[in-house]
Amino acid sequence: MNRALLVAPLRRSTAVLASSRLEHGLLAFTAAALVGGGVALFAGAAGIADLLWGLGTVAAVVPAVGWVLVALRRGHAGVDLIAVLALGGTLAVGEYLAGALIALMLATGRTLEGAAQRRASHDLHALLAHAPRSARRRTDDGVVRVPLGEIAAGDSLVVGPGEVVPVDGRVESAEAVLDESVLTGEPLQVTRHRGERARSGVVNAGGAFDLRATATEQDSTYAGIVRLAQQAGAESAPVVRLADRYAAWFLPLAVAAAALAWLASGSAVRAVAVLVVATPCPLLLAAPVAVVSGLSRASRRGVLVRDGGALENLGRARTLLLDKTGTLTLGRPRVLDVVAAPGHTPAEVLRLAASLDQFSPHVLAQAMVDTARHRRLELSVPSGVTEEPGRGARGVVDGHRVFIGRDDSARVRPAWAKAVDNRAFLDGATVAWLAVDERLTGAVLLRDPLRHDAPHAVRRLRSAGIERLLMLTGDRPTTAHEVAAVLGLDGVRAGLAPADKVAIVRGERARAVTAMVGDGVNDAPALAAADIGVAMGARGSTASSEAADIVLTTDRVDRLADAVAIAQRSRRIAVQSALGGMLLSLAAMAAAAFGLLQPAVGALLQEGIDVAVILNALRALRAGRAEQPALTPTAEALVRRFAAEHDDLRDVLASVRAAADRLCDGPGPAALASVEEAQRLITERLLPHEYAEEHQLYPALAPALGGPESTATMSRAHVEIGRLSRRIDAHVRLAHENGGLAPDQMDDLRSCLYGLNTVLRLHFAQEEENYFSLAP
Repeated sequence: MNRALLVAPLRRSTAVLASSRLEHGLLAFTAAALVGGGVALFAGAAGIADLLWGLGTVAAVVPAVGWVLVALRRGHAGVDLIAVLALGGTLAVGEYLAGALIALMLATGRTLEGAAQRRASHDLHALLAHAPRSARRRTDDGVVRVPLGEIAAGDSLVVGPGEVVPVDGRVESAEAVLDESVLTGEPLQVTRHRGERARSGVVNAGGAFDLRATATEQDSTYAGIVRLAQQAGAESAPVVRLADRYAAWFLPLAVAAAALAWLASGSAVRAVAVLVVATPCPLLLAAPVAVVSGLSRASRRGVLVRDGGALENLGRARTLLLDKTGTLTLGRPRVLDVVAAPGHTPAEVLRLAASLDQFSPHVLAQAMVDTARHRRLELSVPSGVTEEPGRGARGVVDGHRVFIGRDDSARVRPAWAKAVDNRAFLDGATVAWLAVDERLTGAVLLRDPLRHDAPHAVRRLRSAGIERLLMLTGDRPTTAHEVAAVLGLDGVRAGLAPADKVAIVRGERARAVTAMVGDGVNDAPALAAADIGVAMGARGSTASSEAADIVLTTDRVDRLADAVAIAQRSRRIAVQSALGGMLLSLAAMAAAAFGLLQPAVGALLQEGIDVAVILNALRALRAGRAEQPALTPTAEALVRRFAAEHDDLRDVLASVRAAADRLCDGPGPAALASVEEAQRLITERLLPHEYAEEHQLYPALAPALGGPESTATMSRAHVEIGRLSRRIDAHVRLAHENGGLAPDQMDDLRSCLYGLNTVLRLHFAQEEENYFSLAP
């Protein structure tokens, strides 16, 4: 990888550091000069006082002229031009105290603005750290490691376990198990068979395999991502300061007023007085203070904003593009459901699968083990475990030969297994099949689930003024459209490569201010190309974090809605403060033009205006009404408790569904036993949970949500859950009285079980989305 890519970021970092030192040095010097002059005047040394104030004024003039020249080269007369004119005017007419006051205000404003807008270098360290530096090439003398730049198309390479694929190529071994998340963002591993393409940058998650290079290092996929990120970052135009935008009309007005006062009165001092009170300190101070306050407020909500310009831009964003995996979804698979063959139970299937997989590093294995432990299943210690990458694991559990993984056998699938295949297709899920003693016994369906806070976040983003919400993903269209439908997004672009995402971002930027949210290396070019790049950075520093303007340091997408609300409020307060301060300055300018204010008095009056606008700007530190409501410690603890109980109750929901399915086979003893087990779990575990929610959780949440009426619809769901549960219990009692289930019970009982399952799943989803997402 070309290390010259780091030169530009390093130069930018050095320039930022030098600018910071100048701003802090100027602030310290002007403050010392003003205070020292005051002490000298108090001691009776008026000449020394004027000398110190004059030095402070001169010290500010020199860098201010440089700032003005930089602004002029960019094509606009910045807000600093008025300050330069005022500083020069005070020196010309000997109003050194006024000059020292203006110098201090200018230095303070620049320092605050630097703190608000100094952004971290958007270097490509994370991308380069992941890129391989060498490759293992197969030669007549064996396998030798050579620099990556020496690899040519047609070379035969060996990629070891855990290594990064060095260049684009085609698999020459029987198969290769690859982790492609670095390019697609999708967490599930994929299997590439002989002759299929393997892209550079992906990780070998299985055994060693042979690769035939089809491209050189510079022509490979990963090098293209690095170039995309660099080019997209270079396209981002510098943000025009809020102060400079208002200065576009305030500057000529102030200069014209000063000139008219001089011409009308013939007094240069009067013109200087006009410029002194026209010194745009409300612009220099109010906007940065509001922005810095917004940055501080955002950081307390787990949102790291790299500079004030990003916060200003986020407040103006109207289009939001979201990656799917890791942004709208959790980014890692979880157990969706467990299906058991007749004669077995879902708990038994999950326990055997997790027992065998508990020592496996595979992402699917970890998901099954985590779920089993959440459900408090007692896992056995397996023996003789062997794992075949990309296929599954075998071993002995409790004296039985157990296999968990892909089912590639030619066996005829029973009806229940065909139903699993259909459901996996419809739900976009991965299936891990369980075989015990060579007999298909059950299946575990896994899927990367939607974040609980994602629907809540989408609604809040729309209420905050985001007009267009699109999802960009490398995933399959069917899965992507299902997620978009649940969230109510405006559009989906699926099956995208990093270059495709960049092209879409560029197109959206042409229509409106556009923000892009992502979490993986594959998203870094798109984040850099957007007006505002937002990275999900809670899982560590990645290329997306390096390329982003905003990083969500907590693993919650709804924090983005907080960031938008904070950005809009900070920008609104900054505008209010700036406009209010300028109106007061205009009134003072009129007084100075008529000779009612001398320069020194005008400078002191300007200080009073500054204090007023700063106090108003500091309102951005407080929480706004659009931010997510804060919970009391008691309510937060209850949310965490009931969220954990939801995880524990998943097996109850599965039992209810399984009982309903079992009734389809007829009213035999097995069907009655299944219904009795579901009814027992409902009575012992589900109903106490719902009762506690109604009488403990909902009252604790009501104050933060606006009163008891806010939970009324959810309470109605509790009533329906209770009604269906009582009806199922009545069916069980009737079956006991009659010696078994009667045919005329079947339709109603099955309807009650399916209905209860549906109501519970919807109820759980609503609580997790609306209530549980409130907890940090």
